[in-house]
Amino acid sequence: MSAPNAQSTQSATRALATAPANTPATHGRLIGKLAAIVLASFAFGFALVPLYDVLCAVTGFNGKTEGGKTLSGFSLGGLSADSGTNAAPSRIDRSRTVSVEFTGTVMPGLPWDMRPLTFKLDVHPGEMQLVKYLVRNTSDQPIIGQAVPSVTPGQAAQHFDKIECFCFSQQTLAPGESREMPLSFIVKPEIDRDIRHITLSYAFFSAVPEKTVLNKQE
Repeated sequence: MSAPNAQSTQSATRALATAPANTPATHGRLIGKLAAIVLASFAFGFALVPLYDVLCAVTGFNGKTEGGKTLSGFSLGGLSADSGTNAAPSRIDRSRTVSVEFTGTVMPGLPWDMRPLTFKLDVHPGEMQLVKYLVRNTSDQPIIGQAVPSVTPGQAAQHFDKIECFCFSQQTLAPGESREMPLSFIVKPEIDRDIRHITLSYAFFSAVPEKTVLNKQE
C-alpha cells in the first residue's frame, strides 16, 4: 500500500510544480487583458455612430439628410462649396413634377411654435425652390434650438439637396420673437421616376439640456 501512496504523492508534487504561480504579476497581466477588451468594446461602439451617419447620408437610409457630403458637384445638404450657391442645376426635367410636402414638429422641452408657410409644392426635378418656416419663441427667455431634417421616402433623401437651410446651424430666438426661416432646395433630376411625392419634416430640439430650459421658465 505504501508504493501507490508514494506514487500519488509524487504525481501531486509534479502537478503543483508545473501549475502557473498565482502571483501579483499573473493577476496584473489578466487585469491588463480585461481592460484592453473593455476599451476595444467602447471604441467599437463609438465607431458605429459615424459609420451609421455615413450610411444614412450616402444611401438615404432612415430618411436622413446631411450637409457636407459631396457627390457629383452636389452635397447631400446643399450644393458643394466649389459649385457656388447661385449655380444653376445642370438640367431641369420639365417632363414631370414631384410633390413636396412640408411639416414641422417641436420636441418636448423646447417652448417654441413652428409651422411651414408653404405646406405643399409641385416642383420640376432640378428646379431651385424657396420656402419658409415660421418659428416663434413662446417663452420669456432667449432660447437656442436646432432643427433636424428627415425625408420620406428614404430613397429620396440622397436626391433632396438643401442649398440654404436654417438647419445648418443653431437658431437663437429672443423672448416672444417670431422669425421666418428660409429653405432653398433642389430635387435632383436623378430621382427615381416612381417617386412622385416627398415629405420633408423638421424636428426642432432644444440645444441646451431640458432641465436648463425648465429652470429658466420657473
